[in-house]
Amino acid sequence: MEDHQDHAEAVYRSASRKTCREYALVLHAAEIKSLVQKDHGRYTILVAGSDARRARAELEAYASENCGSRIQEVDASRRTDGWTGVMSYAAVILLVAICNDRGLLGLAWFDAGKTSAQLICQGEWWRTVTALTLHANPGHLIANLVVGGLFGLFAAQLLGSGLAWFSILIGGAAGNAINAWCRSAEHTSVGASTAIFAALGIVSACAWVQRRAGRAFSLKRFAPLIGGVVLLSFLGLGDAPTDVGAHVAGFASGVILGTLCGMLNMPHRLAKRGQTLLAVSALGLLVLGWVLALVNSGG
Repeated sequence: MEDHQDHAEAVYRSASRKTCREYALVLHAAEIKSLVQKDHGRYTILVAGSDARRARAELEAYASENCGSRIQEVDASRRTDGWTGVMSYAAVILLVAICNDRGLLGLAWFDAGKTSAQLICQGEWWRTVTALTLHANPGHLIANLVVGGLFGLFAAQLLGSGLAWFSILIGGAAGNAINAWCRSAEHTSVGASTAIFAALGIVSACAWVQRRAGRAFSLKRFAPLIGGVVLLSFLGLGDAPTDVGAHVAGFASGVILGTLCGMLNMPHRLAKRGQTLLAVSALGLLVLGWVLALVNSGG
């Protein structure tokens, strides 16, 4: 590879030196010159810019033939281990619980933020967001902290923290909105579970889109979606007094969002700044929702 004639372009990144060397050999066999470099604990395969498209095609073909799925180019600047998002999720849930328990500012947080089918249909859209941060009792809160953190972690590692949590929030809010329009005017609910099932839908659909890249038809492609539906039926459609409609609507919203993220290749299109912007946007939407809820509560 002659850098003075053509700029170098990264075609694969991984924490595994062995994998990078294997893929470098694949490129060598295809008569494509490459260079493996180490940067901040990760390894990158570089090729001349004019060879980049052909190199990616060779690696995609090799991965499809040997692994049954497309090779995933992982950029350390665009992905995280997901724990920052999980900690932020836990902090928001616990903060709202404390504010509600103590009646901060002398306001009734629970009544101001819970979903109300009648009020949502009359325009109080913010309840679709605020209700995701409220819980009926400590057991409800702890369960959603644990399960929500788990699915949020999976989503963040797949999509990047900013995109994952923004999508989870939008999916959860959309699920609450759909449920409100389908229920009687008296229906109310609280809990992060709608967003949790949105996260399940996002992970299932995005993983399904990635598996679709395999060349030959295989039922394995549909395993993520099938697994998501099974988990939905197991966790969200039981005999316990749960809001089944919200769970199904949240999961469906998540499937749509996850499919879009996968088909548009959003995890790879977004730079670190984009991920950060989406994370800030998610937090901003929560803050806006609660400001509107408390201002309109009349307290």
